[in-house]
Amino acid sequence: MSDAPALPLVTAPHPTPVAALSAMRVEFGAMLRLAGPLAAANLLQMLVYAIDVIFVARLGEQALAAASLSIALYSLMAWGSSAMTGAVAPLIAAELGARRHAVRQVRRSVRMGLWLAILLGLGCMVVTWQGEAILLAAGQDSVVAARAGGFLQVLAFAIVPMILSNVLRNFISALGRPAFATAITALAILVNGAANYAFVFGHWGAPALGLNGSGLASVCTAWATLAAYFVAIRADRRLRRYRIMGRWWRPEWSRFREIVRIGTPIAFTVIAEGGLFGSAAFLMGLIGQTELAGHAVALQIAALAFQVPFGIGQAATIRVGYAYGARDSDAIRRAGAAALRLGLAFAVGNAILMLFTPRLLISAYVDVHAVANAAMVGFAVRYLAIGAAFQLADSTQTIAAGALRGLQDTQRPMAIALWGYWLAGFGTAALLGLFTPFRGSGVWLGLAIGLLFVAVLMVRRWWARERLGLLPN
Repeated sequence: MSDAPALPLVTAPHPTPVAALSAMRVEFGAMLRLAGPLAAANLLQMLVYAIDVIFVARLGEQALAAASLSIALYSLMAWGSSAMTGAVAPLIAAELGARRHAVRQVRRSVRMGLWLAILLGLGCMVVTWQGEAILLAAGQDSVVAARAGGFLQVLAFAIVPMILSNVLRNFISALGRPAFATAITALAILVNGAANYAFVFGHWGAPALGLNGSGLASVCTAWATLAAYFVAIRADRRLRRYRIMGRWWRPEWSRFREIVRIGTPIAFTVIAEGGLFGSAAFLMGLIGQTELAGHAVALQIAALAFQVPFGIGQAATIRVGYAYGARDSDAIRRAGAAALRLGLAFAVGNAILMLFTPRLLISAYVDVHAVANAAMVGFAVRYLAIGAAFQLADSTQTIAAGALRGLQDTQRPMAIALWGYWLAGFGTAALLGLFTPFRGSGVWLGLAIGLLFVAVLMVRRWWARERLGLLPN
């Protein structure tokens, strides 16, 4: 492993076709080396969540419905906060692109990112303690809301370490060490599995806490993950030299404001998308408990599939950011093109699996042969067929958004996301789900329409980056 991240290949203003092809091959290789570990870490992270679903599903339909509503609310806050602090990635990448050894500038970004993570995490904890009231206000069943509220109060203690870990993950990825994120997330799977086994059903002398035991397992996993990141940073010579905890009490308000300026639109963009899927769970709860349970399983599979293009989008942010800092427009173009092509290739294969092997995928979460699960499995199969149809749009929109973040262009993409997900997406989902015979399938059709709307506009903006003045001077 080299001591420096692979920076953009700077070419002549008018490269020959052979040179351009060679440069693109180099970019594909660099993108794969960065995106591979990030996508693997994302997939492993979803397996961490899947372990929770697998254990909770064995507690019954009501527990699964309560967990689904809880995670919908909790994830919305966690994703939004992580997205805001994730603004450290394009900042670090641009600094390294402009100057390979920008130690002080990188340290400032990480330190202020950690400060922001703590502030956001404490705010999220306050909201999670009001989870039952929020769910009741949304019209959810009182028994399910009560169980979800208790679950959220336990989960509250996981959100601060989770957001802090995200800042450290962006740091090590931008510094060319994404494999650490993969290894640490693999460790999290072991911790979460063991903790769920102990606390959900009361093994190894632990109390049987049921649904709340799964929440406690998440808390243990979050703190173990944070500790592992600090150990990895301390153990690696290149990462250690940045001394990210040096003078941790010292504010850098200009950098703090810059992270907030870039990160706030990213947070709203992620919240808009996460809110669309979270609101789909609420709509399903109004349609029926069985539909909600089927939706929870199908959404887990769709979310698992999303993690690879999401990782490619994260890599695109860093690779485009390197080129942006180096003021290399050709490298910016190559990074975006490589990321989009990789994402589309994976999305096609993913859609085929969802369309032709849905019951096999569902069997990883529930017993598809059990009579008690027949209705839930039927709904999940139906929803996955629609999910297969929007794989291309979902992949394209997240990668294009990631590339635009590398250009530190976040405000207009936020507007695209808000309009696309909530007007086109949620509006259609609510209309078809609550007022037509499509019911749950109508909700998923609304998700597909929202994703397609955003994908088209994000790609259009990326293609028009020069005309819009998004490239460096």
